[in-house]
Amino acid sequence: MHKTYLTTSLTLTIRDANAMKTIHYFFILSTALFNLMLAPMAAAADKAGTDQIKVVYQINDASRASMLLRNVENQLAETPDTKIAVVGYGTGINFMLKNAQDANGNPYNVIMETLAQQGVDFKVCNNTLKSRKLTAADVAYPATIVPSGVVEIVRLQAKEGYVYIKP
Repeated sequence: MHKTYLTTSLTLTIRDANAMKTIHYFFILSTALFNLMLAPMAAAADKAGTDQIKVVYQINDASRASMLLRNVENQLAETPDTKIAVVGYGTGINFMLKNAQDANGNPYNVIMETLAQQGVDFKVCNNTLKSRKLTAADVAYPATIVPSGVVEIVRLQAKEGYVYIKP
């Protein structure tokens, strides 16, 4: 039996309806594969212009606080819309405690407040506070307390897409 199919001013004569189904499935499959190949490129193009850079700086050594803060300042000078979290544990929390000063006697809370106004979050490990018999009252503004510094770093990386830096 002869069947004639009309498709946008093109007439096809196909003897077997199964052949038409095969052509139809081939068209669907090739279109799907083509879309799958283009999807990552389109997603990357969309992402490139809209994603904010997010960085988590780890500090667990008090002697590195000044360098870390310079790194954060430099990061913001180069890419001001970067979202930054500074997470301290161990002796790395020392600069985030009240009355903490650098080697020249400059209070750390001044630079912390300036950076916080630019969107930087300072986070202190509660496990460290407990082990050192410190309380929330010992933590300088604008730092906040998280249950565990290490867990917070992992969470920021795994759940929120932060990249990791340890100066």
